[in-house]
Amino acid sequence: MIVLLPPSEGKTAPAAGSPVDLDSLTLPDLAPERRKVLEALAAVSALPDALDVLGVGASLAAEVGRNTELELAAAAQAAHVYSGVLYAAADLGGALDDARAAARLGTVLTVSALWGVVAPTDVIPAYRLSMGTDLPGVGPLARFWREPLRVLDERAAGDVVVDCRSASYAAAYRPRGAEHVAVKVLRELDGRRSVVSHNAKHTRGLLTGHLLRRAGEPPTTAAELLDAATEMVGGELREATLVPGRAGASTLELVV
Repeated sequence: MIVLLPPSEGKTAPAAGSPVDLDSLTLPDLAPERRKVLEALAAVSALPDALDVLGVGASLAAEVGRNTELELAAAAQAAHVYSGVLYAAADLGGALDDARAAARLGTVLTVSALWGVVAPTDVIPAYRLSMGTDLPGVGPLARFWREPLRVLDERAAGDVVVDCRSASYAAAYRPRGAEHVAVKVLRELDGRRSVVSHNAKHTRGLLTGHLLRRAGEPPTTAAELLDAATEMVGGELREATLVPGRAGASTLELVV
């Protein structure tokens, strides 16, 4: 099992901790690409039009300013830095102190516009950069990361990839050689079902936390993933269904 997550927009800046070491992050072969994006982000973030280039509002000016000193900034485990809705529901920080969940944390990977991919135990600073950015000196980030992230194919081969990413992050990497299951969240009201957005992050986080903490072995196929998700029915979920797709891809529909 590999669980792919998007980063959270909200991040908690560590108050203390040694700076990021690019060579110590998961998949260290990505260090040259990480360095290129990191340096380009620092340069862009120091420009007068940085907010426009990065596509953020004035309220985030301090976070953009922090981008200029990321190599010196305090860093902490990604499980604590990413602090949005999905991560709160998954409680990856709490998983560090749970023997079963901690042993499985290596199956969870966050696809990042800055780092390419990081594991929950990787030590990183808080930053501001989205995958939809066309970063001067690098180009559209989803396209930039597409080829380097092919290194994930070897890791995913013969396994099931549980894809909890949003569209912009999914564009940076599509698994090959593995069962690829996208997670879709639906709400049922008066017998009618509709796709949900904000609550989808929460439900995907609950699924991630469940996969880390459940007593059974981690799923290795789409069918086993469905069985694991079905364990949540009657609690967080009303129903879980696997919808077949093309070329080894399918969708896990979670009804709330």
